[in-house]
Amino acid sequence: MPRKLPFRVIHASGQDESYRASELNYHSPLTKGWQASRYCLYPQDIVLQLDQRCRLRKIQILSHQYLIATKIEFFVGDVPEDMSPNLENARYTRLGYVSLSDNEKTGFKARELKSVHVDAVGLYLKLNIHKNHINKYNIYNQVGIIAINVIGETLKGPSDFMDPEYYLDPDRKGQLDDLGLDTYNKPDYISPLDDLAFDMYQDPEIAGIIRKLEKKKQEAVLQERFDYAKRLKSAITELQKVGEKLGKYEVEKRQAVENEDYDKAKLKKVQMDEYRLQVYRDLNLADLLETTGSRHPQVIDLEPIRQATPPRLLELTPRSPIQRSPPRTPPPRTPYDERPLPALKSKETPRELPSTPPQRTSYDERPLPVKPPAVPDEEPEPAETAVGITGEPEPLTEKDLREASAAIDVFGEQLVSKAYSKTWSYREDALLAVYKQMQDLPATAPKDEAKSMMRASIFLVKKAIDDKVYAVFKAGLHLLKMILTEYVPKHKIPKQDTVWAVEKSMQNLLHKSGDTAVRNRDDAKNFVLEMARYPEVKPTNCVPHEAVKPMKNTVAPRLGQSRCEIVEMLYKDLGIKTNSGLNIDNMMQFCVAALGHHAGEVRDVSERIIKALYKEERQAVKDYLPADDDKTRKITLYRQLFEYFDKVDGKPSKADVRKQRSDEETKKQAEIEALQKQLQSLKDMASGKQPVDENLLKADKNKKKNEPPKKSKVINKKPAADDDDTSVYNMDNICIFCGERNEIFVYSVVRGMKVLQKKDLIYINYAFSVFVYSVVRGMKVLQKKDLIYINLCFVFSICIFCGERNESFTEEGLDLHYWKHCPMLKRCTNCKQVVEIATYTDHLLNECEAKNNYSKCNRCTEAIPKSEYDQHVSEKSCNAAKSSSNHCPLCHQNVSSGEDGWKNHLMGKDGCKQNPRRLLSLNKNPSTGGTSKNKPKATGKNKKTPR
Repeated sequence: MPRKLPFRVIHASGQDESYRASELNYHSPLTKGWQASRYCLYPQDIVLQLDQRCRLRKIQILSHQYLIATKIEFFVGDVPEDMSPNLENARYTRLGYVSLSDNEKTGFKARELKSVHVDAVGLYLKLNIHKNHINKYNIYNQVGIIAINVIGETLKGPSDFMDPEYYLDPDRKGQLDDLGLDTYNKPDYISPLDDLAFDMYQDPEIAGIIRKLEKKKQEAVLQERFDYAKRLKSAITELQKVGEKLGKYEVEKRQAVENEDYDKAKLKKVQMDEYRLQVYRDLNLADLLETTGSRHPQVIDLEPIRQATPPRLLELTPRSPIQRSPPRTPPPRTPYDERPLPALKSKETPRELPSTPPQRTSYDERPLPVKPPAVPDEEPEPAETAVGITGEPEPLTEKDLREASAAIDVFGEQLVSKAYSKTWSYREDALLAVYKQMQDLPATAPKDEAKSMMRASIFLVKKAIDDKVYAVFKAGLHLLKMILTEYVPKHKIPKQDTVWAVEKSMQNLLHKSGDTAVRNRDDAKNFVLEMARYPEVKPTNCVPHEAVKPMKNTVAPRLGQSRCEIVEMLYKDLGIKTNSGLNIDNMMQFCVAALGHHAGEVRDVSERIIKALYKEERQAVKDYLPADDDKTRKITLYRQLFEYFDKVDGKPSKADVRKQRSDEETKKQAEIEALQKQLQSLKDMASGKQPVDENLLKADKNKKKNEPPKKSKVINKKPAADDDDTSVYNMDNICIFCGERNEIFVYSVVRGMKVLQKKDLIYINYAFSVFVYSVVRGMKVLQKKDLIYINLCFVFSICIFCGERNESFTEEGLDLHYWKHCPMLKRCTNCKQVVEIATYTDHLLNECEAKNNYSKCNRCTEAIPKSEYDQHVSEKSCNAAKSSSNHCPLCHQNVSSGEDGWKNHLMGKDGCKQNPRRLLSLNKNPSTGGTSKNKPKATGKNKKTPR
């Protein structure tokens, strides 16, 4: 099993005279560590020699707080078998390196502990330390290491280190190696006692004792002395706290000596000696270490246990109780007990401490009970207590005397000893006696006496509330109720003292509300609600204030649920009035903290409170919750809350909206598919692949006549006056480019259409009842008398934006042209949608997904990112737009008005230099430098093409 390996530093390339490399050989809170010399050359080397050839498993480095190296490399060295083991013959293998933080975040006050797991065999360990991090404290460019720890396994027999005197050597303070037993059968298990942090913060003497006790504990486990092992475990835990405290005192004493404050140093020394001796007496260290020999036989006979009926317990029944063994001679004092006890400097008369440790019977030597054990739910009678001879409560211990000193001064030691008794009936009698004394106190008694009695009684009430026996707990509640409802008004206790009493008892009541027993939980919660209504307590609002203090996420689920239920009960009873102590702020802070708890039952109660609060204060509740967006609604908890809020507000839920949109999309898709089939039939008829179906044409005509006006405007084929807005210009089925006449050459003049929403289907009834459709995207407003030429792509093969004619312009070919080549279009940098360059500014401001990130400049009328808007406006360097012309969003120049102006600018030879598609268009058709009169024109704003 890996253990802490002893070593010594045999080489260092440099060192400060005050911080020598030999400091790394020992670990204690006073270790100063090694520092390189000032303005040294890097890298610096340190070589450690192990006591013998070992297998290294873990290396630990504790760095200086501001003399920090940037990198430390590790090399393991070994000597070939045919050479003498010395440093000159060592051959090194590089293991790797670790990087150290510059420690700037901690203000150069924390030390970094690096632990590296390795697997290497060798006799030497070399550290290659690179240059330092630069900071204002490291003025000499030094590096420093406080401590080094090596953990591993020896490859040869540990005969050289089995001598106990080796570990008690004062030069090896706290370096007791646990060569003990692999109790847990874990070959790679590393004891926490071998960790570097243990030695660096523990008093060396206490650390050595802890290691002895740990070894004793492992031996006790192997011998199945589990009670003894349990005592050792408890003592080890206590000693670890003591060792850390003594280590802190030792550092403070050393600091006082360096500052030449010898009075403080003496005081710290006396304080350490007193504390150390007191701990040794309280733990009865000599008994734990068994310095006089083990009280348990080493050889354990397990044969009787294997029998069907254990005869040993049966033999004890008819006999009289086993007599205790006579008191043994006290063991000789340990070296720690021989120290003189320093005089106490307290003004009070110190209690006399026994000169010898009290005689205690070892737990393993106690006789077995004659009568069967009592039922766990029943409390023993007074005569069956540990003292149990006279029926009197057991005397108070030193710790209890110090803790209950204020209550003893008021009620006397005899009554308080009953409150501390192990017998529940004594504890209940003590509370009843306090109840009677407080009721009998006359109203004319001095106010200071009344306040002192109330403070002492609250101390006993807190202890009673935490009691596990229900009768004692109820007696404590009964006493507290009398204090708050009768005693306080009778003696006119000041308000601040009443608040103190409530706050002190509330902490215990809230903790009791998480008890495992149901009746204890219910009584605690009901008493808190009842206490909030008391006339003397309600005006202070201290009960609600204590109840709504946010709790941590680590609170036990049962306790967290009870806390939330108490707040819910108080809210239902008191409301959120101005004088109730509850308001939106403190309640929402409590509920939001509870929403983060890992237990679902805690979150459920908190959710109920938030829903109830939302009915009263809607916007205020939402201010404490995350923003209502799609990202937040992905979280189930918040989605349920926001859907409930929508229901309260009368809004349809997101699920209903999604369902409605889905139905509409399904219906629209069905219409599109039907129209596509019909159009395909028309195409087949036009190409001669299919004979003309008059029934289809008539049915289509009848269908269009019966169509409601909101879908499309039925345009009659009859001449009309020039000023008739509803007239149709019948072009006699003639192609406006080549003059060919054909029935399938249809188009229409659409006039007076006002608004077309994005992705709407525009149905147009042509002459000769040919029904076609076109998907027009993003068209916003069509001005009156505007002409829109709707052409069939398979007939004309022309781009309606730039006018380019190409036989490959099928439906898919046009989409590709729009997406990559059309010089009149561009892709939006945010949403990647293809839009007209002429309407790109309107798209960014009104339609784009990122429209909230743009603002319009009143000078140049362009869309400017909000992050740059203030600078853009303040500089006034943009090209001002003119009212009589267009403004190009690419080159920021003014363009001639009208569609021809846009085409000349975006497609001409001397056009927009910032339009990359212009050159591609010119290369395709060098003869075109502007517009063509024979090309169809597409007017309207923000025509968008498919992506």
